[in-house]
Amino acid sequence: MKTILISLLSVLLLAAVVACSGNDEGNTESDAESSVRKQEPPEVPAPDLDALAKKTGEIRDSANPFVTLETSMGKMTLELFHDVAPTHVDSFIARTQEGFYDSTKFHRIIDNFMIQGGDPKGDGTGNAGYFLKQEFSELPHMEGTLSMARARDPNSASCQFFICLARNRSTQSLDNQYTIFGQLIDGYDVLHKIGQTPVQPNPKTGERSQPVEPVWLVDAYMSDIEGNPAKKG
Repeated sequence: MKTILISLLSVLLLAAVVACSGNDEGNTESDAESSVRKQEPPEVPAPDLDALAKKTGEIRDSANPFVTLETSMGKMTLELFHDVAPTHVDSFIARTQEGFYDSTKFHRIIDNFMIQGGDPKGDGTGNAGYFLKQEFSELPHMEGTLSMARARDPNSASCQFFICLARNRSTQSLDNQYTIFGQLIDGYDVLHKIGQTPVQPNPKTGERSQPVEPVWLVDAYMSDIEGNPAKKG
């Protein structure tokens, strides 16, 4: 089974980190075979959650759609960049509206890097039954950036997504390599609460990124900028 990777550039070495899987027609490496050693992320001060609760992201285009992710740690509302990555956004909206993401896990969390979810299997090997062509842009991966996980093939993104926790060397290495299709508007405190989740080594890869206790994406729904459910029709 194909392992989907997010390539992570560490200070001293290049690290490939496991993301999403499911394309049996391409790379057949197992999780263990495809993982390489990576430097532990640098220690950073604990986030000020009170300050982050007041933080809001800059809206790119109010005509873009918005989505709210209700998690077991709170809600996050994101703008979807239909003007940048229309195919990815249309796919994400379709899956959201059919309930595809409801009751799934953030199965992979790396502090100071990103949180990853959207896998129907919950272990990094699931997909939506189809794959998307890349829509890379000049937008940077920074705190709150919503981007799509993929395998080595640039056109192998499906349903798994990640949200960045910071702008640093690790996330900079993702620029022009992964399709950015949104940005967090509200819920920065929730994002960092999830980012601070205690993790343990993944039994398949050895990467310290598997939550000790599940972090759930309880419900995903289209919304307005304030996070209120969008009216249908």
